[in-house]
Parts: sequence; C-alpha cells; structure tokens
Amino acid sequence: MRMSDEEYFRSCVAKERHLAQLLGHHNVEEFYESAGTLWNGNKALPKWTRDWKACGPLLAEYALALAFPREAEQAHGKCVQIGDIVVPFADHPSKDRAVMVAIVKAVIFQLEHHKTTKSH
Repeated sequence: MRMSDEEYFRSCVAKERHLAQLLGHHNVEEFYESAGTLWNGNKALPKWTRDWKACGPLLAEYALALAFPREAEQAHGKCVQIGDIVVPFADHPSKDRAVMVAIVKAVIFQLEHHKTTKSH
C-alpha cells in the first residue's frame, strides 16, 4: 500500500530523527509546522532523506557503496542496494529520494551494528 505524502514525509523525518539520536543528539524537538526539524539549541536537523547537501556527505563519511543490481529486479523491482539494505524505487516519489533513504538506512544500520558489536 502506498503512503500518503504526509505519511511519507513523516517517515522520512522519523528516519532523520533516529539517525540524529544515533549520532548523539538526544534533544530533538518536534514542532508541528516543521515536523521535527530542530535539534541542539535551534540548529536545523539535517534533511538527510530529503536534501543531497545533507545526505551526500554520508556516502564518504561511512564509505557506502551504492549498487543498482539488475538481478534484484525480479525480487524487488528496480532498486538501490547498499550492503543488505535494499530500497525499491517504486516505494518513493523519485529515484533520488529512494537513494537518499537507502543511504540513511545504511548509516543507521552501521551505527546500530557497531554499537551492538562494541557492547559485547
């Protein structure tokens, strides 16, 4: 089932908030008109799933390798893959947005995996 635009926007903001928390920013506030865009003393929460200027640096910082596998088309349709993270284009308004969401999901996965590995 396809999400409404508002649900999609809120899911993007939720991913951004989750990433901010994993990066150590625990005081992310949510305001109705900006849907969670303020953190750490009124600094704008980066729009990692919605803006290449915010998302692009994550590629280099976390050494992410994007793949656009043709063999995955049968299982997922056209998609982007980063490690085990597979994001179908059809679930997003554009290919760009799908790629940005995949990047954020991959960074979240790395941070959560690193955290659990360190605690053992």
